[in-house]
Amino acid sequence: MAAAVPRPPIRLGKKKVFLPNFTLTLLRTPFLPPTYASFIVPLNLNKLDIKDYLYNAYGIHVLSVRSFIQQQRVRQDKPNAKMPAYRRWFRPRAIKKMTVEMDKPFVWPEEPTDYSAWDKESFDAVAEAQEKQIEMRKAMGTTPSAERESIAAQARQILNGEDRRRLTWEDVGEPVEVDRHTPLV
Repeated sequence: MAAAVPRPPIRLGKKKVFLPNFTLTLLRTPFLPPTYASFIVPLNLNKLDIKDYLYNAYGIHVLSVRSFIQQQRVRQDKPNAKMPAYRRWFRPRAIKKMTVEMDKPFVWPEEPTDYSAWDKESFDAVAEAQEKQIEMRKAMGTTPSAERESIAAQARQILNGEDRRRLTWEDVGEPVEVDRHTPLV
């Protein structure tokens, strides 16, 4: 006689979701026991949805689910605004976290020591080059170049009246057509 297929503890799988349009982020939580897993989920996901998803996608029986919405701090103006507007308050979108209790323990795998399969050397080299570029840009912005200093000195002389240059037009020859569609008069 064939072995019986275990039935889910509750009625699951009736919601037809072929390809989910949400992402769940599994959090590394060393302070929780191995039978608990914590996720960052979209705000519109409920407890039944996560139970159903974990059962149908991974075959995990969920015993209980706890969820809470973490409000973000109020900030002044929106991040990445072109012109900062003071005394305009902005609250970033809230984060919803869910902690599920599973019937079987889940243990995080150890971090790998050999990252050659992921090409970590090139990643580190690019990150280091980007950091150097950022430092160079900061250094360029704080110390003006010799050309900028000489231009500033010349501007100070003109403003103080020490250098009296006269702007005159010089006749350099025949007129040259600048725009083909505009005839010269």
